[in-house]
Amino acid sequence: MLTFTLRRLLLAIPTLLFISLIIFLLVDLAPGSPMSEIPLTVPPEVRQKMIAALGADQPVFVRYILWLRQFFWVEPAYLLDGWFGTDLAGDQQRILSWQSRSPVFTVIGQRIPQTLTVIGTAYLVGILIAVPIGIYSAYRQYSLFDQLGTFVAMIGFSVPTFFTGTLFIIIFAVWLGWFPTKYDTTLEVTDWASFIRQMQQMAMPVMVLGLANAAAISRYMRSSMLENMGQDYVRTARAKGMTERTVVLKHVLRNSMIPVVTVIALGIPSIFGGAIITENLFGVNGIGAALIGAIHASDLPMVQTLAFIFAVLIVGFNLIADILYGFLDPRIRYD
Repeated sequence: MLTFTLRRLLLAIPTLLFISLIIFLLVDLAPGSPMSEIPLTVPPEVRQKMIAALGADQPVFVRYILWLRQFFWVEPAYLLDGWFGTDLAGDQQRILSWQSRSPVFTVIGQRIPQTLTVIGTAYLVGILIAVPIGIYSAYRQYSLFDQLGTFVAMIGFSVPTFFTGTLFIIIFAVWLGWFPTKYDTTLEVTDWASFIRQMQQMAMPVMVLGLANAAAISRYMRSSMLENMGQDYVRTARAKGMTERTVVLKHVLRNSMIPVVTVIALGIPSIFGGAIITENLFGVNGIGAALIGAIHASDLPMVQTLAFIFAVLIVGFNLIADILYGFLDPRIRYD
C-alpha cells in the first residue's frame, strides 16, 4: 500500500504540472485582459507602467513560472504586486488605483468557508439520504418504495438546479415565508438565535443541491447492490444460515460500496469548486460566485488558480478512492 501510494504521488507531480501548463495557456492566450477594463482616457505612459507592474509585459514562459510559484512560496512580495498573485476583479476605480488588490489565496480563503458550509453540508446530506435509499430500493426491487425512489431520482437528474432553486424560492420564501430569499454572508453564529437564522438561510440551497447529489448517488448505490445480490457468495452466505441483515449489510454492501466510493470521491472536489448556479441564485458569497465574477471581470489570476486547485483536488481524491478500495475489498492488492 505504501509503495503504491508513493508511486501514485510521484506520478501526480508531472501530471499536475502538465495540467497547470494547459490551464495557464488556455486562460492566458484567450481573448480579453484586465487591461481592457482601463478607460482609453488613461495616458499611454501610465498604461505602460500598469502593464509592467502586473508583469504582463513578460514572455509567456516567465509569466507561467511566476504564476506557478505562488503555490510553493507564501506571499512573496513580487507576486503580491504582480499579475499572477493578485485578484484583479473590481470596478474601474479599483483597477486604476491598484491599491485595493488582494492576493488570490486571500480571496479564496475568505470565500471557501461559506462554500464548505453550504455546499459541503448539501453533499453530506445527499450522501446520507442516497445510500440508505439505494440499499433499500435494491433489496425491495420494484416495490412501491423503489418506484417512488426512482421517480424522485429522475426528477433530480432531469430538473436543472436553477429551476429547482427558483421554484423553492417561490414556494418556501415568497408564498410560505419560511426561509429568506438571499443568503446573508455577514451573519455570524454567536448564539442560538443566530444559529437558527443560519440554518434557515442554508435550508434552500442545501435542499436544492442535496436533491441533485442524492439522485445520482442513490442510482449508483441501487445498481451496485443489485449486481452483487445475485452473486454466488451471497447465495453461499444465505445457505450457511446467516441472517438477511448480515448478508445484506456485511457482505453485499461492502462490495457494492466500491463503485459508489469512486462517485463520492470524485464529487468531493465539486464542494471546494462551489456550485456556480446555486451560489449566484441564493447569493452565497462562495468560490462559485468568485469564479463567475472573475470570468466576467477577465480576472485571469483568479480563474487560473481556481481551475488548477480544482484539478489538484480531483487528482488527490482519485488517489484516496483507490486507497479505499483496498479497505473495502481485501482481494485488492497494490504491492
